Amino acid sequence: MKLGKVELCHFLQLVGLFLCFSGTSQAEPPRSRSKLYFQSGRSRTKRSWVWNQFFVLEEYMGSDPLYVGKLHSDVDKGDGSIKYILSGEGASSIFIIDENTGDIHATKRLDREEQAYYTLRAQALDRLTNKPVEPESEFVIKIQDINDNEPKFLDGPYTAGVPEMSPVGTSVVQVTATDADDPTYGNSARVVYSILQGQPYFSVEPKTGVIKTALPNMDREAKDQYLLVIQAKDMVGQNGGLSGTTSVTVTLTDVNDNPPRFPRRSYQYNVPESLSVPSVVARIKAIDADMGVNAEMEYKIVDGDGLEIFKITADKETQEGIITIQKELDFEAKTSYTLRIEAANRDADPRFLSLGPFSDTTTIKIIVEDVDEPPVFSSPLYPMEVSEATQVGNIIGTVAAHDPDSSNSPVRYSIDRNTDLERYFNIDANSGVITTAKLLDRETNAVHNITVLAMENQNPSQVGRGYVAITILDINDNAPEFAMDYETTVCENAQPGQVIQKISAVDKDEPSDGHHFYFSLTTDTTNNHNFSLKDNKDNTASILTRRNGFHRQEQSVYYLPIFIVDSGSPSLSSTNTLTIRVCDCDADGVAQTCNAEAYVLPAGLSTGALIAILACVLTLFGALCNLHKC
Repeated sequence: MKLGKVELCHFLQLVGLFLCFSGTSQAEPPRSRSKLYFQSGRSRTKRSWVWNQFFVLEEYMGSDPLYVGKLHSDVDKGDGSIKYILSGEGASSIFIIDENTGDIHATKRLDREEQAYYTLRAQALDRLTNKPVEPESEFVIKIQDINDNEPKFLDGPYTAGVPEMSPVGTSVVQVTATDADDPTYGNSARVVYSILQGQPYFSVEPKTGVIKTALPNMDREAKDQYLLVIQAKDMVGQNGGLSGTTSVTVTLTDVNDNPPRFPRRSYQYNVPESLSVPSVVARIKAIDADMGVNAEMEYKIVDGDGLEIFKITADKETQEGIITIQKELDFEAKTSYTLRIEAANRDADPRFLSLGPFSDTTTIKIIVEDVDEPPVFSSPLYPMEVSEATQVGNIIGTVAAHDPDSSNSPVRYSIDRNTDLERYFNIDANSGVITTAKLLDRETNAVHNITVLAMENQNPSQVGRGYVAITILDINDNAPEFAMDYETTVCENAQPGQVIQKISAVDKDEPSDGHHFYFSLTTDTTNNHNFSLKDNKDNTASILTRRNGFHRQEQSVYYLPIFIVDSGSPSLSSTNTLTIRVCDCDADGVAQTCNAEAYVLPAGLSTGALIAILACVLTLFGALCNLHKC
């Protein structure tokens, strides 16, 4: 009969188990007085129960039930009077027993990884009485392991990183394979690791599964990723062992081992002189093979003739050097600039400084292009002054502008009428002389801000703007007047010398040394017997009473002309009339009523006539009272 490889393996293991248990049962005496014997395989050796344990090889693939062992009782004479029964785990479903002979067989393929052993109970019964002839005993059927499980990487596939340029032997990652076979029996679960793909760059330690670098100076810029295939093989890697594999993706992480380099040794840029501050003149970029923070650069101008004109900064996103102007360019002053630019890494790795400086330089030449520029005024602002008394046509001042281009075109002047809507001023188109076109009034507009336009004769589209601030100087052309409309009252019981009003004055002019007013009564009222005026010498005056006994019935309103003079040169004066009303006042001098009409007698009636009328009214009232018996 020709046996296959698997059948031969099972056969040899059964032979080994048979020899093992035969030797054990011959070498050791029974430890109990049990009369129930167990025979493993086909051996007839008497075994004590406590020593008995059956072994069954897992994964048996034969067509017939697998013989496990035999039960036999001393009382069994072979006449069929004894029957054997089996109970416990797997009895009848997995394990069966010949009740006459006591032979035990396994009817199903067993897997140690699913269940490693089964605990059963055996009993011998009298066939006629069905009573036990032996005490029930317990035994174990252990499933003998075979190498039927390959190692597995439960955490794979793996990813890992290691810095580029790492020395040989740098640990990268540890891989672990597990084998479901019995680690206590043979070498079925003893795993060794090997590398199938990834040499000569990496290696793996056979026992631990630690992956290490195997080549020095691995350069990320040359190759940044490696795919490794790691094998785990059981049976200590011997022939016939089972194996499993996993993949490991190793990425070389960047270190700063590359300096920046400019692609060109020199650059040239043309820019117009009209470029505004701080416009971008140029963008340059040094190339760095590193990445991330290791490729971040700083730029600076290390030499050149435009250090005060230009500035360079680094763009954080693009790592470009951005050159901007800090001062206006002037083609007529300088037509070109030369700059030497340096690019350097921020944080160079000290290990690689021996490779050379971690910086590079290049030369930038900036050509300034001529632009037809508008005329430029000699001053950004022209302050001028003129008296408000000046005559029409008088000169106020002069502005001057010139063409900054080399052509030096003549210019013509004009006033932007949007800034001089009333056309107070004129300007000579050729000379820039500004004159008055109308009479000026400081009190209407104290400052005139006008814009003067300067236009090139050859190119009228080129227009420059100058700014003129004309301050109108004050003259004393406004007389003083009352500061407000006063409501002045005098009590009927006022006493002589009592102040009834304090007045002040205002003047639209603004003398340089401040206002000073003088107050007095007009000449025609200086000798009146009712009121007097006192100048307080502080730009105010007080009005006082000169008598007592003011009566509304006699005169309810007084008009007092007051003369006010300012301190201008020449001085101006005005007469302002103060209206004074006579009022009935309480004891505290507070006016109660100033209405005089209720006290005025009807025209043509004397006091005696009024008394006679009153007597008649009283007589009439008494007669009416008697009539009605009141």
